[in-house]
Amino acid sequence: GLPRDREGKEGTDMFIQEDKYFRAYALYFGRFIDAYRQQGILISMVMPQNEFNSAQVFPSCTWTAAGLSRFIGYLGPEMRKRKVEVYVGTVERANEKLVDSILTSPQSKPYISGVGFQWAGKDAIAGIHRRYPAMPLYQTEQECGNGKNDWKYCVYAWGLMKHYFSHGIRAYMYWNTSLPGGAISTWGWKQNSLITVDTVQHSYRHNHEYYLLKHLSHFVQKGAKRIPVTGSFDDLLAFRNPGGSVVVMAYNNQSYDRLLRIGVNAQHLVASMQPFSFNTWLLTPGSTAANTD
Repeated sequence: GLPRDREGKEGTDMFIQEDKYFRAYALYFGRFIDAYRQQGILISMVMPQNEFNSAQVFPSCTWTAAGLSRFIGYLGPEMRKRKVEVYVGTVERANEKLVDSILTSPQSKPYISGVGFQWAGKDAIAGIHRRYPAMPLYQTEQECGNGKNDWKYCVYAWGLMKHYFSHGIRAYMYWNTSLPGGAISTWGWKQNSLITVDTVQHSYRHNHEYYLLKHLSHFVQKGAKRIPVTGSFDDLLAFRNPGGSVVVMAYNNQSYDRLLRIGVNAQHLVASMQPFSFNTWLLTPGSTAANTD
């Protein structure tokens, strides 16, 4: 409903590119951090703009990579005073050059601690991880589905998790924790959630994706590292926890029982998987599967 001269467009800087506005906006970020700290809420990292290429139907602001680099040159010192990290993001385009230009810009490079990717940004993450292997990378937004919360989308979400973890991410973020049944966003989008709430019966149910995330989050500990496995089966992820235990999660995408045989962390895992099932094993040092979910 905006007049055409006020509509945003990808590849433009909607933010006024003047020093006084950059300074004011950076100070605003700082005061935001300070106000939360006064309430006992400690913010350790910020991303300057959600989906900076996208002119959304909800409040948004497009930036060019050059414009965002200039702003980070102002934002960085304010955040450094407060020991708050600055991540590039969120990146929602399959364009590595957008990220590269910000990571190499003399204005922004000294202040960048990591990068956050989501949606189509997943197709830019491989190259960035390859060129910057020590750079912390986050998946910042699970693709939020169609509101059906069905098994098909759960399997798709598993594919997303494998893709992101296989390309170096350190954190994976879901989108909606809970929604009423049939909920539609303010821009007309039915979305998935971990939990569906029945506001009439005052009850709730856990959806497939709740259990999908639990398969890893229940076992993979803070500081765990993704590790390779040997064997012909590759529809899986494996992590080594700080204490030495290993978490293996696998999906049987066939309509019949399958026998999983893999080597991981100098151990061998042999286990049966039911049709179309997700499976998690926790291997303690010197043993085979100690716990199965």
